Amino acid sequence: MLVTLGRLTGRSLLFQWLNLVGAAGFVVNGWWHGALPSATLNIVWMLFAAGALLTIWKRKGSSTSAT
Repeated sequence: MLVTLGRLTGRSLLFQWLNLVGAAGFVVNGWWHGALPSATLNIVWMLFAAGALLTIWKRKGSSTSAT
């Protein structure tokens, strides 16, 4: 909803943190209920979010050091 309303972009830190934390919640829920395929899929989703956070962090670091 926040992306649709233009409040966040897919490349924002907050959006990716929300993805990471939300996926972590689904991992815990899936594990608790024995839904291991769902938990595994959400672990992969967490890796995507972590990779996006790392990419954003590196870009921000390189843009500040370039000035």
